[in-house]
Amino acid sequence: MWRFYLRHLPLVVGLSLVGSVQRLVAVNGWLPAGLATASEVLVAVSRVALVVAVAWLGLRGARLSRARFTRFASVHWPSLVWQGVLLSVAFLLFDVVLETLVGGLLSAEGRQSYLAVLLFLKNPTVIALTFIWWVGLVRQTSRGSGVREVRR
Repeated sequence: MWRFYLRHLPLVVGLSLVGSVQRLVAVNGWLPAGLATASEVLVAVSRVALVVAVAWLGLRGARLSRARFTRFASVHWPSLVWQGVLLSVAFLLFDVVLETLVGGLLSAEGRQSYLAVLLFLKNPTVIALTFIWWVGLVRQTSRGSGVREVRR
């Protein structure tokens, strides 16, 4: 995941910065109402573009197989559970602790600036890494990675 992120840093950060800048500007109230809605659409399009680009780069040449996925999941289920736990911990840390609890301790003005910066940082890190993780999970579980084929 980290190697992919670093290898494709300009692409990942470039597309992620659309959301970062939009959140920074929108949360601080620097956008008129009409532009705020249009900017949300732009963020959605940039995120879809990021997922498509990561999937295209990460799954290029791969022959995905449901049978391999099922076999991998039955053999490596503890690893999949731990990956789910770690993703849940990341969610709890960034969305619950940093955004809700820490943000709730700040004044209204401080909270707005804090949230703007936090969201600016989350787009090229947490959100982008989550997309890369999901594509990597598809790649890992359905490419026959380390699970021996049983020949009959």
